[in-house]
Parts: sequence; C-alpha cells; structure tokens
Amino acid sequence: MRNIVAQLFALGPELALFILSSPIFFARTVSAVTQQQVPSPNLDLSQLGRVALAGDFDSISLYEYVGQGQDSFSTNGSQSLLTRYPNGAFQTLGTTDAYIETMCPFVQNGKLQGVVMGGNFTRLGGVEAQGIALYDPNTTSITALPGLSGRVSALYCDDTSGTVYVGGSFSAGNSTNAMAWVTGWSNLPFEGFNGPVSSIVKNAAGNIVFGGSFEGLGNATTPKDPDVQVINLSSGNITSSGTSTRNGFSDPEQIICKTGAQDGAGNTWLLQDDTQGYWQGAYSFGFNPTKIRLYNTQQDGRGTKTFYFEDMNSGGILNLDYSDADGKSRSCSARCPLAQNSTSQDFHFVPPVGMNTFRIQIVDWYGPGGGLAGIELFQDDIYSFAVNDFNEPKCDGVSSGSSSTITPANGTWTRTANNGDTSSDYLTAVINDTTTDTGASVTFSPNLAQSGNYSIMVYTPGCLQDSSCASRGRVNLTGTMTSNAPPISTVVYQTNDYDKFDQIYYGYVNTDSGSFRPSVTLTPVAGQTNVTVVAQRVRFELVKSTGGLNGLYEFNPNLATVNTDFTTSAIDVAGHSLQSNAVVNAVAMYQDRLYVAGNFSGQGISNVMSVGSNATSLPGGGLNSEVQSIYQNGSTLWMGGNFTNTEDGKVQGLNSVAAFNVDTQSWAPLGAGVNGPVFDLVPLDVNITDGTLESCITVNGAFTSVNGFGDYDTLNTSGFAVWVPSRNNWLHNLPNVTIALSGKLVTATEVPGFSPLFAGQISAQKLGLSDAVQLVGSGQPGLQTLGLKIQPATASTSTKRKRAETGTADASGVYTGLYYGESNLNITVLGGSFIAEATNGSTVSNLIFINNTASTQAITGVTGLEPESIIVAMDTVNTLLFAGGSVQGTVNNAQVNGLVVVDLVTGEYASTQPPALAGGAVLVGAIATQPQTSTVYVGGNFQTAGSLPCETLCYYDTSAKQWNTPGSGLSGTINTMTWTSATDLMIAGNLTVSGNHTTMATYNTKTQAFAQYTSDTTLPGTISSLSPADSSYTTWWAAGLSTADNTAYLARHANNAWTFVDVLGPGTFIRGLQILSTTANHGSSDLLPADRVLLLSGNINIPSFGNASAALFNGTALTPFLLTSKTSGSGGGGSIAGLFVSNPSALMSGGGSHLALGLVVLIGLGISLFLIFLLVVIGILIERRRRKREGYVPMSMDRGKGNLERVPPQELFEGLHEKEGSGMQKL
Repeated sequence: MRNIVAQLFALGPELALFILSSPIFFARTVSAVTQQQVPSPNLDLSQLGRVALAGDFDSISLYEYVGQGQDSFSTNGSQSLLTRYPNGAFQTLGTTDAYIETMCPFVQNGKLQGVVMGGNFTRLGGVEAQGIALYDPNTTSITALPGLSGRVSALYCDDTSGTVYVGGSFSAGNSTNAMAWVTGWSNLPFEGFNGPVSSIVKNAAGNIVFGGSFEGLGNATTPKDPDVQVINLSSGNITSSGTSTRNGFSDPEQIICKTGAQDGAGNTWLLQDDTQGYWQGAYSFGFNPTKIRLYNTQQDGRGTKTFYFEDMNSGGILNLDYSDADGKSRSCSARCPLAQNSTSQDFHFVPPVGMNTFRIQIVDWYGPGGGLAGIELFQDDIYSFAVNDFNEPKCDGVSSGSSSTITPANGTWTRTANNGDTSSDYLTAVINDTTTDTGASVTFSPNLAQSGNYSIMVYTPGCLQDSSCASRGRVNLTGTMTSNAPPISTVVYQTNDYDKFDQIYYGYVNTDSGSFRPSVTLTPVAGQTNVTVVAQRVRFELVKSTGGLNGLYEFNPNLATVNTDFTTSAIDVAGHSLQSNAVVNAVAMYQDRLYVAGNFSGQGISNVMSVGSNATSLPGGGLNSEVQSIYQNGSTLWMGGNFTNTEDGKVQGLNSVAAFNVDTQSWAPLGAGVNGPVFDLVPLDVNITDGTLESCITVNGAFTSVNGFGDYDTLNTSGFAVWVPSRNNWLHNLPNVTIALSGKLVTATEVPGFSPLFAGQISAQKLGLSDAVQLVGSGQPGLQTLGLKIQPATASTSTKRKRAETGTADASGVYTGLYYGESNLNITVLGGSFIAEATNGSTVSNLIFINNTASTQAITGVTGLEPESIIVAMDTVNTLLFAGGSVQGTVNNAQVNGLVVVDLVTGEYASTQPPALAGGAVLVGAIATQPQTSTVYVGGNFQTAGSLPCETLCYYDTSAKQWNTPGSGLSGTINTMTWTSATDLMIAGNLTVSGNHTTMATYNTKTQAFAQYTSDTTLPGTISSLSPADSSYTTWWAAGLSTADNTAYLARHANNAWTFVDVLGPGTFIRGLQILSTTANHGSSDLLPADRVLLLSGNINIPSFGNASAALFNGTALTPFLLTSKTSGSGGGGSIAGLFVSNPSALMSGGGSHLALGLVVLIGLGISLFLIFLLVVIGILIERRRRKREGYVPMSMDRGKGNLERVPPQELFEGLHEKEGSGMQKL
C-alpha cells in the first residue's frame, strides 16, 4: 500500500489526494451494475484566472458517470430502485409508479436468488408487477411474481429455510395479508390475517413474528346470506338470436328483473317456433356471478326445456348446480333443465367464474317454442361503482340496491370506456381552478346485508390505458362506517400505470342503525391544478376471524397445523394484554428480546415495549405517541414517529426521533428532533469529508424543519435530514462537509456480494454549496467553495413579473458575479436574490462582497435596498461598482431605482449616486464599461435617467457625474451588451431600431448611431443570452425563448445568417452562453473550432439524458457538465446562471494549451539567464582568439628566477614615441 501511495503522490499531490479520498477506496462490495465513467471535458481554464459559477442551487456536482442525473423529484408518488456510483451519487436501476416499501435478499441453499421488493406499485422498471417483484443483481433484470393482488408492506427472507415471508394488505391464493414464497406462492397454514401486516421478523426461537393491525387469523368470507348482491343486467348491450317477431314478445331486455307472475306481452321474450336461439348480455363492467335465477314462460304453452350457460369471455360452457323437483342436488352443463312453471329456478355456478359477457343458449323447448319470463344474476362480491348504471338495482324485492352520487351532477365528470384494459368503465374529471371550486366528488354507497368487520378497498384504473399518467394526482378517501364514529380519511395516489386497489379501512361497519348507510367519498386533494382524477369502484369485503390476537402473532413454521390456543406464546399474550385495536408498525429483535413499536397502550406500556417471557415497558413508560419505524444498529434502536417525549415527560428533545440504548436502558435525543412526523429511518454510508466514510441514518417524513439545538439554528427542509451518530449531530451542522443529500428514502437492504440497494427519491451532490462555487483546474476541473453559505430569498409577485419581462428565469440565487483585483484589492462580488450571513453575524441580502484583501476573509454587504430587489448585472469603473437589476430602495437619503453604485475600497455606497432611472417597470439588464474610459453604459427597460429622456440605453460619465443620452432611434429592452472594440457596442434583447424590430443592434460612440446588426430576422424570439464565438467578433452564439411556443432555441450567427442547432429538449431555459478553450481537440465541426466548446448554463434538457444545469456543446453533440439540486421550493434540480472569471479578456484569446503566467515568467527568466551566459562565453572565446592572433603570450609564472626581468626606462619611452609617431602618420 505504501508503494501505491508513493506512486500516486508522484503523479501530483492534488491528484493523489483526489484519488485517495474517492469513495471507491472505501467500497466494501462489488457490483454487476454497469457504471461507466464519462470522458474528461478537457476544459482549458489556465488563462482565465479565477473561475466561478453562479446560479440557484443548494448543491452541485460534476457529471462523472453515465446515468448520473439531476432530474427533479417526482411529486406523483413514484420512486426508484437505486444503487450508488463510486463518487457517492445515486444510480437509478428502475423506476416504479408508486412506493417500494420493503426489500430483502432472497438466499436459497446458500445462493443468492435475487432481491425481493414489495410495495404498492403496479410497475417496476418497465415490468408490470402487482406489489412484489424479484431483482437479479447479476443481470439487473426484474421479474414479476404474479399471483398477488394488493400492497406488500413487509418482507422477511429466511436464509435457513429458503423462504420469503410476505405481509401487507393483499389477497393471494387462499390467504389474505400473509403468504410465503419458495419457488412459487405457498399458502400459510393459518390462511393469513383479518387485517394488514406491517412488519415481520424472526425471533431467537426460530419462529416468524408478524406485526400489524389484526385481531385474529382469518380470511375473506361470504355473507351469512349468500348470493344476495344483484348484478345490474339492464345496463348492458342485450342481444338475441332466433327471436319471435310477435308484438310484445320480441324485446330481450323486457325480462330483466321480471318474475313469472308478470308473464305476458311486454314482460316476456319468446323464440320463434321450433327454433333454437339465445339471450345475450355484454357489459362494460366485470362481475363474478354465483347464481342465476330464471323464470320460465308459460305463454301459449311455450317454455324453455333445456339450456346451457356460456361464458363469452372464455368461450366455455359453465357447470351449474341446481335442485330438482324432488329437492335433490343435481349438476348440469350442456343441457340444464328448466321446469315448466311460474316459479323461479336457481342455478349455482361451480366454481364461480369472472366475466362481462354471457349467453343463455336455449336448445330445447316446451310446446311450439322456447322463451323466458325473467332473469336475475347474483354474486357475493359487494361493490359500489362510480358509474351508477353498474350499481345493484332494486330488483324483485330481494335488494335495496347500491348507488353512487357525483358532484356536480353535470359538466365535470365524464365516462371513460374500459376498452378491455380494466374491469369496468369509470369516471374521469380534469381538475383545475374552476372545477376545484365546484367541489368535485363521487360518493359510493353499497348495499350491505349485515354488520361486521369489513376490508374496504378502492380500485384505481391504470393511467396507461387512457394516457393520463402525466396528469394523475392524489385523491382523498373519506368514509363513514358507523352512525356514531368519526369519519375515516386517507390519501391515495392515482399514478399507477396498471390497475390497483388500496385498502382504505379495516374494521367494524354497522348496518343496523335505522336509516344510516355506510359510504365512501372520493375527492381530489386540494391545491392540485390540471390534474386528472378517476373514480371506478369501491369494494366492501366481509372478513372472518379466529379472534384472540391483537397486532402480534408468533408462527412456528415447523408445525403443519396451527394451534389457536394463543396463550402458549408469550408474544401473542403480550399483544393480547394491550388495549384492543392495537396497531403494530415495527418489530425488531435484539438478543433474546423482541422490541415492538406502533400505536398501542396498556398495563403501563405506551407505543413501544419489549417482550421476553412477558411484555415490559421501556423506561419512562415508552413514548407519548405513535412510533412509525425502528432501525436497529447493534444495541441501539432508532425510532421515528409522532412522539415528542417519553410517556412520563422526563426526556426532552425526543421530537419525532429518538435513540434507545438497550444495554444502558436509556433514551437519547437526536439534537432536538424535527417538527413533524417521521415515517422511515434508513441507514446510509456517507463520505462526510473527503476520505471519511461514516454510517449515518436518514430521517424521512412529513416535517418541514430540523429543530435547532445548542449553538445550531433550525434548518428548513422538505421531510429529509441525516443524523451522524459518531458526531452526535446532524449532517448539515458539521463543518467542511463535501456532500449534500436531499430527497426521501423509504427502505434499503444489504445484498451479499453486491452493493447495497435503496428505494426512494434521493440526490447526492459532491458539494453542499449554495448558489456560487469556484471551478478549479483544467482538463477535468474540480469544485471549490467561495467561503460562504447562501440561502434563498423570497421574491414578490411583482419581482417575478419583472424577471419574466427580461426573459430571465424565475429563480432566486446568484444571478451574476465578478472578481475585482485592481488597486491592491481582492474582492469577489455576488449579486442576485438571496440572503447570507456577514462576518459580523448580520444578514446581508442580494449584493455581497467577499473581501480577501487582508489575510482574513471578510464578508460584507450593503443596506437600504428593498428585500425584493434583484441584482442581475454588474461592472466596475476604477474602484466603483455599478450594480443594476430590479433595484429599489433608499441610499444616502435618496431613492434609487434600477441602479446603485458602491465604492469597493470602503464597501459602502458611493457618496454620489446616479439619478434614479424611471419609466414603467424599471429593470437594468446589462452594464458595460467602455474600454479605456470612465464611462458606464447601462441598458435595460426604462425611459428616463433622472430628468434626462434616455430610453433603453444610457451612459453615465463618472468624471462629470452625470447621465448622457447616447443618441436616438433605439427602444425596447436590453438583456445583454458586449464591447467589440473601444467604440463599438453590441446590444441584444427585444429591440426596435429606427422603427424596425430586431434582436441585435450595434452602437458606435463616435457616430452616436444605432444600426441593426443583421438582416436575417429568423430568430424566433428575444435574445436572453449572447456570446461572441471568436476574437474578431464576427461570429456569435445566441439563445432565448420562442415567442410562439415558449421553447428554447440555440443559434449561431455568421456571414449575416443564423444557423439553428437542434440539441435541446422541452423545458430548456438557457441563462448563459460562453465559449471556452480545450486542452485537447474534439471532432471537426462547421459550428465550432476543434479546440473550442460552447458552455450552456441554466436548466438544460438534453434529449435521451434529462436535465443538467450546465452542458458542453462541441459542434455536434451536447453533453452534461454540471448537475445541481435544490431542496427549497418545489425541490429537484437547480440551475446555473453563468460563469465569471478574474481575467475576462482571456476568454477571447487563442485556443490550445497555455502555461500559467507564473510559469511563463520563470521560463522567460531562465531563457534570459541562459542567453546572457552564452554571450559571456562567446565573448571570452572571441577575445582569446584575437589575442592569440596578435601575438600575445601568457606571462610566465616561473618563480625560480626570484624576480621579473627589468625593462630599462629608455626602452619604455622609445616604445611610446614609436606609437605616437605611427599615430601621427595615420592622420
């Protein structure tokens, strides 16, 4: 390992630390799931100085793995099966149309068969699956386990026996609410429970413990008086064959609900003489008949002698049981006899078969021909249909009938045909503001013959059959079950792809209270608009029970028969010792004790207890309200629910979440808890800081904030938080956290040999940073904090309108930023709609300064602006910052509008402010300082600057401190401006130049003239974003929204023509465009050079991928670059407004690889020193050569002579005279 680390650090310390801190170094398992890393974007940021991104997000990540995404969380109840990428993000393995509530690894004979998943879904990963499915981690395939109908809430995979125990609210085989799966469905010997199962665990004795809301073992049963629910035959399409033409006897419909006593014209149907024929009914709803009652005709000595009953759905002739004239039981099929008398004759279906079309074929007759005087069809199933024509009629005095009532009676609800895709036609309503005001509802009123315990189920047709999946929503189901009890109420999602049912009530229903009649009412959940609501049918199913249980049952799988003496089980006795109607939501085992949690009380026990040899209360008497879930980790039980304290009120801070230590028998709070109910506690390993992987607990529920405690403030959230046990704190309170999580988790499971699986909707981004981050490095850049935390500000309606007028996205966050590094200052400025905490602890909003001039960073802001102000544009002149947008307030005792000026040296408003802009809804969309001047150009939507008429564009002279008008001929709204030279300004937006509408115009400061930039007027809408494509400013990229359909466009202008690029999906909004250089060439393209890419920022919908907050276009393809999330507001993905740099002039410099400025200086110095050294060496060599050529010889260094030879003076002077003489001769 040491050698590996040394090799990594040889690559560079930054790269080594990145690799070592990657979560992949902490992976505990392997995964067969394909996780392909995407290629590097190869961005060259080396010449840009500091680079930052501004936007509206809570967290942000680089796009690193194929499939990684940021799509908004679904609000229609759907979820996903998830695993994790090496970078900690979540990978979707399959989506569902509802919840995955429970999972467990299914092992048989030591081999993993797959992961069993249960919930209330009807589709998982594109496979139709009713409530349960099997996921194979080796192949990533999903297999339905057909045969179960309903909701699965609990699973226990027993490795010892190779059995999966399944619990919930469902029917399967001959069992209700509990089943087993081995190689197929297997009925449990006790045939299930008379109420739903919520939790299953194996205890120390090897027995299976079921927890739920039941009172005994049992199953669905028939009423004490069977065959009394009359099927409505009059609502179908009635046809016949061989019918008589006699007047009053030819209509087959006239025998429905008639008796033999009414035999005669207008009440009887006859066949032609000596002719076989049939009576047929086809219906738009399904039924499961148990009995048919026929009345034979005696008209003119006629009558039916033999017949058979044919199920037209299957084409089979059904077996019927009847009693003959002697009262003996008989069976028939192809030739069933009908006595020739006026009394009815009943035939029972053995077995009952579901159908919606049937035929009575008459094969023999009495007298001249056959016929019938009456027909009735009965069933045991008790339904009330939304389509009232399907409800039980008041027929033959045997039924009081069922009914449904719709509100309003006309105009809102329409009948939708089943087309063979669901069991019956149903009602549909499209709910908008208008229909919500009318109180749309459907009330179902069944015909119940007896009081008793009923399971009430509401059926919802799938959305695929009527193409309403995109608009389905939620409905309220309320019901009155007894005359003196409060109504029940629950919410049901209708987003199922295929048909489903939801149990909305289990319990006693009273029918013996005079005029009282049970009913269920369906209404849309308030607050939904443009949502499709459907209403089909409600079923009341009578349930039998052994009794003797109360939410708990211990099952011994080694016994072939069930012992109903429940007193032999301490667990069963513990449940029975509680008050009746106990609800057990969760069970867990630790050592030899069972821990039970839910909504119950009795014998000093409240909502949680332990069971050994008997039931024992936990310290403090338990918890003071319902417990929804338990997560066990060693000796600690983490609990979530609706409680606020122990029952005796002595442990503060247990708000909806609590930890109980079994060893110390003590309670502990999680901070101060949360402010609403908690439904699920799901474990999750989190890389909290780079290189530190810790076991955490996600807390999921319906709360809106995490309560503050100690020095930590309250945090607003959307029902999600993460507790870090090792730090005894919430994740969001910890310093230097490098991951942000949002969404919801419902369940998770370990999978032997593979990575864990999760279910829910969750996003994990690399950095938990809000609205502004730095982009560092080239090639594959990284993300880095700017050193502050930004929170969203609530904008008013008027502000949103102003943003819409400029084509700006309706978002909070940071809109714009700039780096200022002149005059010995080092300041980062951010502007937008947000709040942040200053260094001194005060709150600053919408315009802040991150000052790194001194050794310690300081965050400051300004006051005086209205909270609804938004800064959308900025530029500087010397040390003056001009900031504009939708800005109002009071500065230096004067009103400002659209623009303020701040002195960056002092961090305060400049002493002199430009006179306020005015005229309509003032908004400054762009600010650009003219190069090499002290003049600032301001563009947007306004009419005057102070008292100066100055529409759309005006410039401010900072030396003269006054506004000036640039000329005439321009009107409209400016969204963006760019100087293309010292005297030429490019303007874009929604413009009119000299009476001609355009989107781009130029302005020349010398001629003070405006001109249309291009004669090509094919852009479909206003330009909201503009970027030059080259340093000569002859090619441009533009983006905006189409005026016709509000869709985004992207176009390139060159050679006086626009070229449109079709790479954007629906819902795209581009907030920024920027050309960037690359470190490596990409494929050739006519749209972009090989060393350039176009950065698109905003909310970019990439076809076949989904949404990204920033994407890179290389001239042929659009690829994701940055992904963001935003938990505030509606949740889901955020957006990026754009990029700003400290060296903006380099954005238009040449491409290719560039060395950093410091390195260039060092290299230049090295080359200079080398050249100097080389010149010195050459000079020495030349001088030596010259001396040698002139006869110079080195002086002798022989010291043996004791002294140098002396030169006589006369010889020396003679030499001098010779030199002088020779010099004079040359002159």
